[in-house]
This record gives sequence, C-alpha cells and structure tokens, in this order.
Amino acid sequence: MPKQLFKKLIPDPDKIKHHKSLSFLGDLLHDPNLWHLNRHSVSKAFVVGLFCASIPMPFQMALAAVIAIRVNCNLPISVVLVWITNPLTMPPIFYFNYLVGAFILQKETISGEFNLSWEWISRELVDVAIPLYFGSVVVGLACGAISYFVIKYMWRRSVQKRWDERRLKRRTATDA
Repeated sequence: MPKQLFKKLIPDPDKIKHHKSLSFLGDLLHDPNLWHLNRHSVSKAFVVGLFCASIPMPFQMALAAVIAIRVNCNLPISVVLVWITNPLTMPPIFYFNYLVGAFILQKETISGEFNLSWEWISRELVDVAIPLYFGSVVVGLACGAISYFVIKYMWRRSVQKRWDERRLKRRTATDA
C-alpha cells in the first residue's frame, strides 16, 4: 500500500531531471537510487524533508535536494515534504519551534508588541533567533526520527499483510 500511494503522489523522474530550477544539481539527478521507492529510501526522505521543513531559512527545497542526494534517499519525497511549511503554516510552526527552543534553553519568551523597525529587529533578533533555531533543530530531528520509525513500521506491516494474504490464498487453493 505505501509504495502504490507514493507512486501516485510523486512526480515523474524525467520531468524533475529536466526541471530548470534543479539544473544546478547536474548529473547527480540521474542516479537511479534517488528515485527508488522502498522503505529505506522513503523513511530517510521523510527525515530529510521534515528536518528541512522545520528550519526557518530560504531555499529549503534546495537544501532538502542536496541532503537527499548526499544521504541517497528518495529525492522527490524529500523536496515535496518541505512544503509542509508554506506561507499559511509557517507562523504557527515556527512559533512552536521558538517556544520549544525557549523552553529547552530556559529563556523567557519575548512578549510585547511587534514593531517592524530596524531598531526592534536588531534588538530582538538574538533573543528570538537562538531559541527559534535551536527549537527548529530539535523539532526537526524529533519529527524526522518519529516519521522514520513510523514509515518503516507501516511499510513492514503492509508487506507482512500482503504476504499473509498470499499465504492464505495458497492454502485455500491447495485445500480446495
């Protein structure tokens, strides 16, 4: 079941290989291991994609693509998962990451009004950035680790279920 689901959802490898925005990766995209759908490559792709999605930075998709190539996991899934943090979900996700970082670092959260001025940004940047990025790394690693084990478990369970169904069909066919 997971393999068929992912095959439906991911785009065609040939389209991605020839996409202009990924041209900086060159011949690296032609490695067939980046396109395999098995429980190892998909579970690693979830780690990469969710980790990159939790880091507040520009070019998250490029980072996910480079890491996916480096760790040899499914490239399309890694890149697509980055879109969990889109313009609608970024504020609550990054605020949660900030709260987690502030809690772990035992720093008081910034309260007060937001003022879009250079003085406010330069004054508050360090107080916000350190807990935000620390919390983002912690949340990204935690989400990645959880998804890794959940994907592995679900995939293995699905394969085991299909094996059991085939075994049962063979038994009923030989008994008849």
